[in-house]
Amino acid sequence: MIREYRNVRGLEGPLMIVDDVEGVKFGELAEIDLGGGKVRRGQVLEVSGNRAVVQLFESSQGISTSLATVRFLGRGMTIPVSHNLLGRIFNGVGDPIDESGGVIPEGYADINGSPINPFSRDYPSEFIQTGVSAIDGLLTLVRGQKLPIFSGSGLPHAQLAAQIARQSKTLGQAGEFAVVFAAMGITFEEANFFIEDFRRTGAIERAILYINLANDPVIERIAIPRVALTAAEYLAFTLDMHVLVILTDMTNYCEALREISAARKEVPGRRGYPGYMYTDLSTIYERAGRIKGKKGSITQFPILSMPEDDKTHPIPDLTGYITEGQVFLGREIHRKGILPPINVLPSLSRLMQKGIGKGKTREDHSDVANQLFAAYARGVESRELSVVLGEAALTPTDRIYVTFADEFERLFVNQGFYENRTIEETLAIGWKLLALLPRGELKRVRTEYILKFLGEERKASAGAGVAG
Repeated sequence: MIREYRNVRGLEGPLMIVDDVEGVKFGELAEIDLGGGKVRRGQVLEVSGNRAVVQLFESSQGISTSLATVRFLGRGMTIPVSHNLLGRIFNGVGDPIDESGGVIPEGYADINGSPINPFSRDYPSEFIQTGVSAIDGLLTLVRGQKLPIFSGSGLPHAQLAAQIARQSKTLGQAGEFAVVFAAMGITFEEANFFIEDFRRTGAIERAILYINLANDPVIERIAIPRVALTAAEYLAFTLDMHVLVILTDMTNYCEALREISAARKEVPGRRGYPGYMYTDLSTIYERAGRIKGKKGSITQFPILSMPEDDKTHPIPDLTGYITEGQVFLGREIHRKGILPPINVLPSLSRLMQKGIGKGKTREDHSDVANQLFAAYARGVESRELSVVLGEAALTPTDRIYVTFADEFERLFVNQGFYENRTIEETLAIGWKLLALLPRGELKRVRTEYILKFLGEERKASAGAGVAG
């Protein structure tokens, strides 16, 4: 039921306070009629007694408290859903911005979604190929997983996000694949980069883009991940598609959450962020997954830039508690010119072992990944030791591991943002790198795999360099 009021008590920045209301609920949509056909939109942020606080989607400039009429619509925010969303570009509240006209809806869905019964969830167990060796080989993404990327200011997480969106796919007869890409609080230049990259490479045909610029309303930044996930849920659980949702940058989302919390005069938590930020983030991240009896799935790749590269900051800290691993981008690796600059040592995919192996990637994947990780870790340790004590302090085996670490970064991690590697190509590079090590050092790989994938090459290449 629509209710109208002309009891606007005042405006405080983007907040409008309306007195003497009845039956108004949290999250309800509101329209503010300014007269002369001008209407602005808002959403109820708080209800206390007979007073409602409305967060405006647009600027409060030009609103007269004595003349404005506020209409509460009796429903939360919904978006039209349809297969025709694919290939389109929208703003943070789901309005088209690509000059291709409106969407002919097959239905409407509340952006807050519906809670999934934990018993109904199916365990993630299928591989998604991103074409990025460091992720596919060592930090494997599994269908239904939520795997965040922890970046830092100035690191190329935008380019990596575009690469993953462009290259990701399921293997075999898994079903139709789609990407839902939501960018929050980005600059016009970044928005133009994403849009042009999707259009130029043709990835736009299987994607939905939601763009929120830095000068757009804060409340829109709060809505955009939920709008994107609502579209993803329709594609996944109604149209049986496998959907990869990329959310960048979640730090901008959390800053918007803090700004709204401060405007509501709430008691701040850690570093000024609201105490309920963990709960709020979980309502976004936990919308990834698979449901028993449904063919589709939703996989999430949230991207966040850690303030001052601090992984103990509340945003990455709370994200790490909710999600199933993390991919770190390293500043030192980026300085070496390695792209994408993924630091595999602190990175982790907790569901990796469920999505690899025979019938999913290849039977040797787990052994190769374990050996590569262990060898690289020792190589980095030996390299750091040589910096302190000098190369003369290293044993011959340590020197081999230092060479291995350098070649691992150069050949395996480094591939640029436009090279799309299959999982077979990634594992082949892994075996070339393992050929650098003496036979006795391959303690994490079964002999049958060594004979199958190295064979006689094992004898010729042990201890020798890898052709790059």
